[in-house]
Amino acid sequence: MQHVIIGTAGHIDHGKTTLIKALTGRDTDTLKEEKERGISINLGFTYFDLPSGRRAGIIDVPGHERFIKNMLAGVGGIDIVLLVIAADEGVMPQTREHLNILELLDIKKGIVVISKKDMVDEEWLNMIAEDIKKEFSTTFLKDAPVIPVSSVTGEGLDNLTKTIDAMTMDLENRDLITDFRIPIDRVFTVSGFGTVVTGTLISGIVNEGDECEVYTSGIKTRIRGIQVHEKSVKTAYAGQRVAINLAGVKIGEVKRGDVVSRPGAMINSLMIDCRLNYLKDAPRPLKNRDRIRLYHGTSEILGRIVILDKEIVNPGESALIQVRLESPIAARRGDKYVIRSYSPMHTIGGGTILEPNPVKHKYFDKNVIEELLLKEKGDPVDVVEQTIKMNSQLYPLKEDIIKLSGKGIADIDSIIKKLLRERKIIEILLSEGNVYIHNDYLKDIKSRAIKLLNEFHKNNPLKAGISKEEFKAKIFGKSIKQKIFDALIELLKVDTLKTGEDVVWRIDFEVKFDNSQMEIKNKIIKAFNDAKFQPPKPEELMKSFGKEEKAARIVFNALVDMGIIIKINEDIYLTSDNFKEAKESVIHFIGARGEITAAEFRDLIGSSRKYAISILEYFDSIKLTKRIGDKRVMM
Repeated sequence: MQHVIIGTAGHIDHGKTTLIKALTGRDTDTLKEEKERGISINLGFTYFDLPSGRRAGIIDVPGHERFIKNMLAGVGGIDIVLLVIAADEGVMPQTREHLNILELLDIKKGIVVISKKDMVDEEWLNMIAEDIKKEFSTTFLKDAPVIPVSSVTGEGLDNLTKTIDAMTMDLENRDLITDFRIPIDRVFTVSGFGTVVTGTLISGIVNEGDECEVYTSGIKTRIRGIQVHEKSVKTAYAGQRVAINLAGVKIGEVKRGDVVSRPGAMINSLMIDCRLNYLKDAPRPLKNRDRIRLYHGTSEILGRIVILDKEIVNPGESALIQVRLESPIAARRGDKYVIRSYSPMHTIGGGTILEPNPVKHKYFDKNVIEELLLKEKGDPVDVVEQTIKMNSQLYPLKEDIIKLSGKGIADIDSIIKKLLRERKIIEILLSEGNVYIHNDYLKDIKSRAIKLLNEFHKNNPLKAGISKEEFKAKIFGKSIKQKIFDALIELLKVDTLKTGEDVVWRIDFEVKFDNSQMEIKNKIIKAFNDAKFQPPKPEELMKSFGKEEKAARIVFNALVDMGIIIKINEDIYLTSDNFKEAKESVIHFIGARGEITAAEFRDLIGSSRKYAISILEYFDSIKLTKRIGDKRVMM
């Protein structure tokens, strides 16, 4: 069943709260100051039973210009707005500002309610209705029902109720796929229960007992209890007003503007990339670095505007912008926002968040503008591809991609399969979960790797390659996980580089020995081959070259780097051919008998116990074999 939130809007003293009381029998003004002054200051909440039997949540907003902040905290999650205009006054300044806000937040359905009809005659009422239709002719309310009512006599209320009920039958379905998200609009304590927060569940499904996190504070807690319209429930759905009892959270630790969602479902950010629609009645052009107030969900955050695709934004124009905030925000791609000028405060624009976790951009960056336009297009496949492309350096899991994509992605598995088939992304298989990178990221790694290796080989012509650790630090940074590094190395080995045990070199690079060095190379290899599995100690062999000892050490180190000679330990080295023979002997012996002892291996390779044990320990270290007591089995 589609759940419904109805909200009010309109100028101060036009009868919004009185109308809600007439419809529901409940007064949404609860503060002493509100009752004394006769005006709404804070948001009011109640519910409404429709003729069809459905129960709708109601949010009543203040109309005074000083409380626009509170109004903005309430209208973001509504489905239908009742724009209330007093019959004796007509359209007023806050009517227009509230209407601008509703349009910026992309509210799609509404009813114009002409209140206080009992205070004017029929002719005046008809004139006001005509003025309203003319005033709203270019807005989302151009075809909206216009219903005169009197909250005093009750006249028109039945018609209004039936119209609301009919309109609720034709609402867009709420997003039940994405993680649950509740922007907090009230915080209070209940004796015996602790801290309770309320808000509109704008996406997903939340259950009693669910683990949750409060953004942007990072407090992790649990849903201790849920109420919907004053009744305890086990589960709540997007589109419902909810009261959530947070376990173990103190009242001072949460506030209006925070968001409750699944742990890790969102990312705090100090920047957002947006499409801005700048109001045609904004008082002046918007310039780079202008300080503004940004309203998102139930939060108000100060920030500065960076215009990405033009010098200034004139009233009535649209632009791509980055907002750099003074406090963190937790947002999703596709969220709506409103901005007001810093001082004096006027609503000047708003629009859609295109990237909730961007990097800092420069003005007129063609690539950035193209990427944002693609995100604005909103095709799920394009969004997922761009998300992976921009976050490949984070090596995202599937869950990370969903989170970074912002809006709920309905079929992430089929999208990933499509991108893999088209070779736009690459899957890295890991036991703890597969990660995904964009093919452009791999191309960039290849380019940087070739540049690094070219420079290294130029400066070190007799070294086989750069150490793996230095390569890792310079290309990926030290924080990359070893398993991901190893997987990326395997991808690069296809056409970019080769590796030895501890070094990396360009795929087409060979150490070029001169005649003297080639002669030393052949002598070293012959000495190890002749000794087979009782090889000479490198130190003694190097000294045997006399005056050529220094050159012999350079050649020997190059052979080790190239994998022509394999290091077993500090004193024992084998040629790659001899190592391969020893390895195959172990595999065949254990394959036939199930296990091997050190003595059996010694006799198998015709060596001494000292060398046999060292070679077996090396096999253990590379996970070829596993020692159990005095025997080895295959790993």
